[in-house]
Amino acid sequence: MMHGLVISNLGSRYEVLLDSPAESNGTVVTAAAKGNLRIKGIRTTNPVAVGDRVALSLAPGAELAYITAIDPRDNYIIRRASNLSKESHILAANIDRALLVATLAHPETSTTFIDRFLATAEAYDVPAVLVINKVDLLTDGDDRELLDAVCHLYRTVGYPVVCTSVRTGEGIDELRAMVSDSVTLLSGNSGVGKSSIINALVPGAGALTAAVSEATDSGIHTTTFSRMYDLPGGGRLIDVPGVRGFGTLDFDRHEVSHFFPEIFEAGHDCRFSDCTHTGGEPGCAVLEALDSCTIARSRYASYLSILENDAAPTSSKYRK
Repeated sequence: MMHGLVISNLGSRYEVLLDSPAESNGTVVTAAAKGNLRIKGIRTTNPVAVGDRVALSLAPGAELAYITAIDPRDNYIIRRASNLSKESHILAANIDRALLVATLAHPETSTTFIDRFLATAEAYDVPAVLVINKVDLLTDGDDRELLDAVCHLYRTVGYPVVCTSVRTGEGIDELRAMVSDSVTLLSGNSGVGKSSIINALVPGAGALTAAVSEATDSGIHTTTFSRMYDLPGGGRLIDVPGVRGFGTLDFDRHEVSHFFPEIFEAGHDCRFSDCTHTGGEPGCAVLEALDSCTIARSRYASYLSILENDAAPTSSKYRK
């Protein structure tokens, strides 16, 4: 029996870095998941994720190993599978933080996407950082005012925000220091420049890049599979394919507010402890905070979108 770290997901195959302290670079083997390998309580399209530590077997002379077990995870982060089923897709496991790369132009990342990602990170106890990339494209006064407003909003809520431009180098050193000696997930819409950030942080990575479509002002998928990169200063970076939407999954209706820090905080002063902050209950402190502009309307709209589209009426297993 061997043990190792899953460093890439190739669809039906995985690359696993074996535990081999006698070898400076380790040995990478290609493996498949055993057909009966499932994580109890999780319906997922990918039972094995990049970042998992696994046990595997390899018969003498065989070219393909088989993953027979997954070690208990410290954490993981998921989204609704792209086929809009009730199944989930695990983005990464055993991570120290998640960087959400967003852009305010070419393409424009919606606040709903940002808020859904951040709420999911809260639900799964993964510290999140918002990276606003391509800030060199924000040249006129209105663009800079928008950038300042977005930075202020999320910093006020409590999230670190880093403004970056691979073209000018702005913020790259700050990112490099942030991800050093840790395992970091890099996620975001297609076209926001994740691959360019990887190439800036990992010399020789060779991550493919592509221009944003002028016709649709949207990104083109360049990352097909999830992959882990070794960082020069220590630590690892996990790149996952870009997504156009971020669907949350199985949030309990009465727990969604827990994943919006400012709404959760204001909710302590509601008249009723089970207040859903939707306007149907009297004495709602969240609605009062909304009227006084201490809670942003964009964040409240994102909260409502999860309640209306994704929240389940029964108790959730994703409690904090």
